[in-house]
Amino acid sequence: MERLNDILRELGISKVKLAKCLGVSRQMIYNYLELDDLNKWPKDKKVILLNILGIKTAEELNNIKVDTDYIMDVEMRVNSLFENSNKSDVADNNAVFSGLGIKQKDLLHNIIGEVKERLEDDQDDNAYSSMLYLYHYLQTMESSKELKFILAYMSKAAGYTKPYEFVYDETEQFIFESILFSALTLYNSGTASKSKIAATHKRFVDQIEQKMEEKMSRTLEINSAKVQALKELGYTEINEENAAEVLSKIVEIQSRKVSN
Repeated sequence: MERLNDILRELGISKVKLAKCLGVSRQMIYNYLELDDLNKWPKDKKVILLNILGIKTAEELNNIKVDTDYIMDVEMRVNSLFENSNKSDVADNNAVFSGLGIKQKDLLHNIIGEVKERLEDDQDDNAYSSMLYLYHYLQTMESSKELKFILAYMSKAAGYTKPYEFVYDETEQFIFESILFSALTLYNSGTASKSKIAATHKRFVDQIEQKMEEKMSRTLEINSAKVQALKELGYTEINEENAAEVLSKIVEIQSRKVSN
């Protein structure tokens, strides 16, 4: 089964994607992969997997050579397997996929599937927190180019992207990837004890707390300006009819403070 895991990793077939191919849950895939022999799998699931891999028996796993041609062949078989079900899913979620191109729809479909699989167990707090952090990541990704560099690095480290592929600024991405590799190498070496890097983490915490204070201060400032704007205009609340007028007054109030 180790060889099968290696092949799936080289092909870029995740546990979630394999689960979709076989029509089972992600947890069931983990159960299958813990077996010591592919022949112990349910016959129908084994047949589907063998067809995807383009072989007839489990013994042929050792003869598989994962190169570009083989990867393309497997992708064609997987895409063919999903073609009808994907069309059905898109039709059922037309609003979600509306306005997207074919590859964008396929990517969103896969992302939704990955997230859904992890959220299905409502007792798994770690899975929920991970998806919540991912949501926060997506919300802030446009605020820092380094966040995109991290995504590219992880894709390369997992073997999904070629190491010399640079979608963003090549020089900056190259430097960032080199530094991140050094940091992760240090972390994985086990030599970076908590006591040794406590001062660095303290600076990290201080920076976050400063940003939170600035955000809180900014929120209070805006709320104060809103209250003052409503008072000056003689309103008690913001609604659709006066929103533009109130917002304009808020800007005016804030500009007064800057000029003073």
